[in-house]
Amino acid sequence: MGRIVVAMVVSMWVIPISILVNLVVPQPYMDEIFHIPQVKQYCKGNFRSWDPMITTPPGMYGITLAYVASFFPFMWFAKVTSSFYHLCSTPVLRSSNGVLAIICSLLIYDILILLKPTLSEKKASFYAITIALYPIHWFFTFLYYTDIASVTAILATYLASLKQHYWTSAMFGAMAVLIRQTNVVWMGFIAGTAAIEFVEILYEKQLAQSNCSTSVIKNGRTIENTTTENPTVRRRKWKTSKNHNRSNNSERKNSPDKIGIGEEFHDILIKFWCFKWNLLTLFTPFIIVLVSFLSFVIWNGSIVLGAKEAHVVSPHFAQIMYVGLVSAAATAPVHFCTTQIMVMIKSLLFKNKVISLFLCPIALIAGFLAVHFYSIAHPYLLADNRHYTFYIWRKIINIHWSTKYILVPIYVYSWFSLIYILAKWQKKIWILFFFLACSAVLVPAPLIEFRYYTIPFFFLILHSQIDDNISWILIAFVYIVVDIFTIVIFLYYPFHWSHEPGTQRFIW
Repeated sequence: MGRIVVAMVVSMWVIPISILVNLVVPQPYMDEIFHIPQVKQYCKGNFRSWDPMITTPPGMYGITLAYVASFFPFMWFAKVTSSFYHLCSTPVLRSSNGVLAIICSLLIYDILILLKPTLSEKKASFYAITIALYPIHWFFTFLYYTDIASVTAILATYLASLKQHYWTSAMFGAMAVLIRQTNVVWMGFIAGTAAIEFVEILYEKQLAQSNCSTSVIKNGRTIENTTTENPTVRRRKWKTSKNHNRSNNSERKNSPDKIGIGEEFHDILIKFWCFKWNLLTLFTPFIIVLVSFLSFVIWNGSIVLGAKEAHVVSPHFAQIMYVGLVSAAATAPVHFCTTQIMVMIKSLLFKNKVISLFLCPIALIAGFLAVHFYSIAHPYLLADNRHYTFYIWRKIINIHWSTKYILVPIYVYSWFSLIYILAKWQKKIWILFFFLACSAVLVPAPLIEFRYYTIPFFFLILHSQIDDNISWILIAFVYIVVDIFTIVIFLYYPFHWSHEPGTQRFIW
């Protein structure tokens, strides 16, 4: 029932707004001028054609062709269209993203249920709908961009992994990489965290049966015996939910949060060695995808396909600062409320004096160095006033030489708050892997694009497990306001360039 509700509610905005966008903006706009002509070539059967300005692989085009082909026989029989090519119109191609957006919301719902089985269908539906309203994700639902397909493929990869369907997960991971190359990092993150969860469960089973080697039992930390617990519930947890914690407080005293990252890493390495053949057997499909991707990069000479000169790998460490702030701001009622600020202050000043004395200064220094030496102003960012990032860069980040430094404490606080919330539910090694995945995807990217932050944000909000209903209501309200604002500005406040003909519109 929950899935039906989510699908119906998401469809209630996808269908009418898609119609409205196609009425007001019937012609391809922005990156659509590359994607739509390219997929139309494939609709003609011309699979040798390739626009050298397209940077991503043709995975999305393959999905689109399958989508169009699924209802072409009916449309041909009803004499609505006489050829496959004529069916590949701009509205039809855009509608594929609308369908994917609905599927994406269902994936979010299923992931929420797996990550938190105690969540009611009603709450899970509301949370899934709210996440589907996330402004950047929501906006690109109505245009033919790669973002919706990319997010959907990664979420499908993650859901299959949570269900321990690793071959299926790798298949979706391969699809995600064929849509956008950097998704190989998120596939690796999913595979890595799944491998850790797998050996945790296997180790506990063998420990309970006294079948694991003595050296492993001696070196591995003692963890609670949960062999009688629902395996689906146990698999998705690295730290149990609040309700489950109340019934296992005595057991959790033997596995406290005080365990350091080094000990966690050492523990995982031992378990990996203990079950290396099991891991190799189950996770071979991920290895195949990774090796194939590396082979392509070596053959291509670059991670991008076209426009290589505009997407040169650059050490853009400031991106880590930006994604932290954007993600925290997207859940502002949780991270920038008075309660959370006071909790963070107390935690740093009184509960974790070592962290406040050493980690805080190190984080601040790293932040200052990142924005001073590794803050890149890409030519596209400086020249294209159709993007909101153009105005954020000029009017906020770069309005004065000191502004970018003044923002550093806010960046650092954002990350500390995100990690603080995550640490309630996730192991330190999970958080470290997530941070490294964000860095691997964003640091090499010279262009500031909020679209690049969508997948990291989805992982954050899914794993933060926010339980405060008021916060969720406020988040949903803010998302709706921003969504309405951006779509109204896009549709009804166009402008023109003096140096180039055509109508221009504001976009994320």
